[in-house]
Amino acid sequence: MADARVQPRTYRRKAASGPSSDPVRVNDPKLMNLIRPGAKGSAVVRAQILLDRAGFSSSEIDGNFGKNLQNTVAAYQKSHGLKETGSVNLETWQALNADSAPAVQQYTIAHEDVAGPFEKIPTDMMEQSKLTALGYESPLDGLAEKFHSSPKLLMAWNRGKSFDKEGETITAPNVAAEPLPKAASIVVDGSDLSVSALDENGKMLAHFPASVGSAHDPLPVGTWKVLWVKRNPIFHYNPELFWDAEGKQSKADIAAGPRNPVGVVWIAISKEHYGIHGTATPSHIGYTQSHGCIRLTNWDALKVADMVKPGTPAILKE
Repeated sequence: MADARVQPRTYRRKAASGPSSDPVRVNDPKLMNLIRPGAKGSAVVRAQILLDRAGFSSSEIDGNFGKNLQNTVAAYQKSHGLKETGSVNLETWQALNADSAPAVQQYTIAHEDVAGPFEKIPTDMMEQSKLTALGYESPLDGLAEKFHSSPKLLMAWNRGKSFDKEGETITAPNVAAEPLPKAASIVVDGSDLSVSALDENGKMLAHFPASVGSAHDPLPVGTWKVLWVKRNPIFHYNPELFWDAEGKQSKADIAAGPRNPVGVVWIAISKEHYGIHGTATPSHIGYTQSHGCIRLTNWDALKVADMVKPGTPAILKE
């Protein structure tokens, strides 16, 4: 079970809030504006959705062209034999638009989306250990994760709608995709804060933004291997592994759930105490430090979990 060094305490910076976007425009395959880092709006959302479905995540779909999206665009271009500009140009749009499924969907809120229980999750580990489950804090919190998006994007697209009402129809990103191929190896790269899955020829199959290590707990560079995968893990908190543990704390088990410190999946690697896992705070991926482990959004961590097996090489590099 999970017992590694996780949970950010200090931020480099926080991801930007969601800008205005129009779901009708997002759904238009003729929307092929050149977009660069710093861009915002509908074209950015469309690119994020199509990249996500191709296995090239930018973490939260939020309509902001930040460094996560820039790195992911460059990775997608490299994997598809395109010039690596880090901007979404005409060639990149043409490749992305080979996926002709709608980018936007109508979704009817189901009973399980509003069933709960929902409660505010404390940041203190000792307080978290008192909870019987670490679920979503609200129906909106869960729906945003279901659609790989920021809550602000869903709110902007659904003004006047009730996210806690079963039967309500909302507009959301269409992130449904075919399962990704099995990986021959995975690479964790500290230079661009990413996890990539490669085939047996070294071709990139998928790319995900990550939070990887810090000055206190640097990424353990080396060639390791996947030991096992645990979904819905209990987190075994050990304050001795946290240089910034505060006050009198003891070892504790923290219940499973999407807002557990390691999220919904733990991928153990052969470096003791280290693994690849999900997160309770998807908007922070790529913008915060970790205690040495490799953190992804829950949805990206699940994709990686499905691509690996015990023995898959895990190459960690700076």
